[in-house]
Amino acid sequence: MKTKKQKELIKSHLSPFESRIQLLYQDIILYLSELGYRPKKAGSSISFTNDVHGKQIAKIGTDINKNEAHAPWFSLRFSACKGYSQRFADIVRDAIIKVTANNQYRLARCTTGECNGCKGESGSHIYTSILPNGERLASCGAYAIKIPNISIDDLNEIKELIKEEHEYLVKHESKFNISHWAIKNLAFL
Repeated sequence: MKTKKQKELIKSHLSPFESRIQLLYQDIILYLSELGYRPKKAGSSISFTNDVHGKQIAKIGTDINKNEAHAPWFSLRFSACKGYSQRFADIVRDAIIKVTANNQYRLARCTTGECNGCKGESGSHIYTSILPNGERLASCGAYAIKIPNISIDDLNEIKELIKEEHEYLVKHESKFNISHWAIKNLAFL
């Protein structure tokens, strides 16, 4: 985080949580910051956007459960990523089923030529899942998916997903003409 105001925003948001949760989220936030993502208050949550491509890649928030305890949540855009763990594959499957059942707009319309919202090859940035019966599901990749109950065990995979999605967004959605070298070394620019 680059500014005092950003640091205060994060500190304030994480303050209700126990220290292990704070450290986990701080690690993710620091990684996002190293890649140029800046935190911004978005209602009762914080979103992370990069000025190079203008896209939101992650969001953190707080739910208050039945016992009035604060429960953190994390959502991540990782639609350009492939080869993630079964845990994340299950999360993608459940998210696709939920969002497409209630909102046909969230189907992967780019694969049928109905949407030009994202740059890059059609179908390279959508969430997909194959059900046990062989049915293939796909939803729009422009949205983050909520990752339930993140833990230290998820940290390396979350960082890898952030990195892969970031590289895709910089390459295809950049507002600037950036060389391949700069994409690989963007954290140092």
